[in-house]
Amino acid sequence: MKVYLLRRLLAVVPVMLVVATVAFVLIHLAPGDPASVIAGPYATQDDITRLHHQLGLDQPLPLQLVKWYGRLLAGDLGDSIFLRRPVSEAIVERLEPTLLLTGWATLIAVLIGIPAGVLSARYHNSALDQSFMALALVGLSVPSFLLGLLMILVFGVWLGWLPVAGYAPLESGVWPNLRSLLMPAVSLGLVQSALIARITRSSMLDVLREQYILASRSKGLGERAVVYKHALKNAIIPTLTVIGITLAILIGGAVVIETVFNIPGLGRLIISAVLRRDYPVIQGVVLLIAVAYTLVNLLVDLAYLTLDPRIRYR
Repeated sequence: MKVYLLRRLLAVVPVMLVVATVAFVLIHLAPGDPASVIAGPYATQDDITRLHHQLGLDQPLPLQLVKWYGRLLAGDLGDSIFLRRPVSEAIVERLEPTLLLTGWATLIAVLIGIPAGVLSARYHNSALDQSFMALALVGLSVPSFLLGLLMILVFGVWLGWLPVAGYAPLESGVWPNLRSLLMPAVSLGLVQSALIARITRSSMLDVLREQYILASRSKGLGERAVVYKHALKNAIIPTLTVIGITLAILIGGAVVIETVFNIPGLGRLIISAVLRRDYPVIQGVVLLIAVAYTLVNLLVDLAYLTLDPRIRYR
């Protein structure tokens, strides 16, 4: 187990190297020039050339890439061109809203998706099953940003129950923080709960047709014990894989939702960085998201061991 874990952690290194290289090359090949943005519309060509030299953008691209690798090995993501501060500090400052938003959205998706999928499978082809699957189809068809805008209109503008935008940090209290994140988290989580519900239902239907389930019923076990104790434990593994993928999707989806609800998280940071061609910030946030995605997948793989002791990693 320790060897497997060490091997997976070492496998993260080349993945991060590829992600860092692709992100660096694509960003620098994209149209736009940070020196021109900083200098403004009335700057002369000499001003822009001087800024290029100060920012090190006049150096060959391979040399800039090698210097960035060197800084990464030292744990330095560089300094933001526009914020005039280390990228790591800017990321840490914006990390709390994104982590809380993603966490709440994942919790909502799991709490709605798994029970809906299990009940649909248990009462297969019933009115309850058809209702849940119809709602899941609607959920998969509605973009999260559109759902967020509709919730702002209904719960923020018409009813006035929740703030239409903004973020209350944790230090201001749990309840204000929860109110500020409720609509964004529901917008993100509700859409993903539809996917989890459909996968859970499909997996449960496969397991409920297995011979050992028939044997459990023939021994006189109650339907509740058969479904929740024996079937769900074996059916949850595919759902767990989807939850890991969902968490990664939610991190990416937070970029849009943070913009809709004016939440000062990593999503708004990377959007402003893209608009201003702030290369170090874009590279740093992309690398962080790649690391998070890789670690989540590793945790999902390790969770298989707890759910199914037959699985062995070598």
